[in-house]
Amino acid sequence: MIRTAVVGCGYWGPNLVRNFYEIPGSRLLICCDQNAQKLEPMQLRYPTVKCTTDFDEVLNSEADAVAIATPIRTHHELASRALRAGKHVFVEKPLAFSYQQCLELVEISERQGKVLMVGHTFEYNPAVRKLKEIVDRGEVGAVRYVYSSRVNLGQVRADENALWNLAPHDISIFLYLLGSVPVRISARGRGYLNPAIEDVAFLYMEFPSGVIAHTHVSWLDPSKIRKMTVVGSEKMVIYDDMDSEGKLRIYDKGVVDLGQVYGEFHVKLRAGDILIPKLDQREPLRIECEHFLECIRKGLRPQSDGLSGARVVRILEAAQISMREGGREIALDQVRQ
Repeated sequence: MIRTAVVGCGYWGPNLVRNFYEIPGSRLLICCDQNAQKLEPMQLRYPTVKCTTDFDEVLNSEADAVAIATPIRTHHELASRALRAGKHVFVEKPLAFSYQQCLELVEISERQGKVLMVGHTFEYNPAVRKLKEIVDRGEVGAVRYVYSSRVNLGQVRADENALWNLAPHDISIFLYLLGSVPVRISARGRGYLNPAIEDVAFLYMEFPSGVIAHTHVSWLDPSKIRKMTVVGSEKMVIYDDMDSEGKLRIYDKGVVDLGQVYGEFHVKLRAGDILIPKLDQREPLRIECEHFLECIRKGLRPQSDGLSGARVVRILEAAQISMREGGREIALDQVRQ
């Protein structure tokens, strides 16, 4: 039985509370939040769980693991204190507000011999995992480019922009699918509601293989869209997280190169079947939380470990620099190590 605690009971924290309370082999001991009003529904729904506004009570408790779902600016401090207190730590994305802070957390976790895991939930999404299998099998051929949209109207935040709030999901999926990090990055964004906080951003990445990836994130859009397209030399795949009937669709279509005729290039369009594969219907967050607990029990390195979180934050830092400099292309190896 792994004793757990959840810190942060605002927007996402209650989902972690529910999962760590319900998963067999997990005993939820404590819920913590600075705002006592956010603890009231937790106390009503889970009367056996202690609720506190004091983070020190979590550190001094018998909890083996702490899940942190608080604002980004607090991640480094809370995670480092929990690790030093001998707790395994799960941190919602992004891991911290700087690449250097991420590396510090990785170093502390390794020194303490504790699991450090980042909440890149979409890496545990059955549709994304199936997409990874399809790409790794070479079913789409050579991946040429990938693009995504993650937009909706709200939730507007005051302590982070849309890039840091939404793009970590798509960046982590890109890294997961392609198995590498980009070499060049550029980004543009605007703050329409608050000039100091970009509520819309466009991020472009170029990978060592030549694959290019693009994502559009925004809080100012009329529709909620969570969609990604992978274009390969043989097939194309669309992952639409909002599609209840078929989150993954494989399109057997493409362009056939017929070579040169009289000095001109000729191609032929090819269109075949559309396949909707059967997917595991389990909740991605439940799979993620179970993986965290399994890593603690067996001493395993999580799929979305601290270094994975650090890579995502390094890209976000480069993108932030590019945005502030009018979209200048940034070589990732020029970003401070």
